[in-house]
Amino acid sequence: MSTDDITSLKVRVEGAVQGVGFRDFLAMAAEADKLDGWVRNRADGSVEALVSGPTKAVENFVSAATHGPRGARVTSVDLLNSEPPAEKGFLRKATL
Repeated sequence: MSTDDITSLKVRVEGAVQGVGFRDFLAMAAEADKLDGWVRNRADGSVEALVSGPTKAVENFVSAATHGPRGARVTSVDLLNSEPPAEKGFLRKATL
C-alpha cells in the first residue's frame, strides 16, 4: 500500500453526542477497520477524533460519525486534514 492510499483526518462531531456511547461507537468503527488514532470528549460537548488509515476505511469512519450510535443526534461533522498519529492502534483519550 502506498502512502497515497492513506488518509489522516481530525474529525469533530457536534450535537447530542456525549453520554450516548459515542466514543465507544467510534472506537469500535475504527478498530473494525484497523485504523490508527484516538477519540475523546471535549468540554464544549463535542466529540473529537483523529483517524488515519486506508482512505476507504477513513471514509467509512466519517460515515459512522455522521450518524453515531442510537440516542445520538449529530448536528455537524467538521473534517480537517491532519498528520497521522504517532502511535499505532486506536485509543480512547481523556476529555479535553
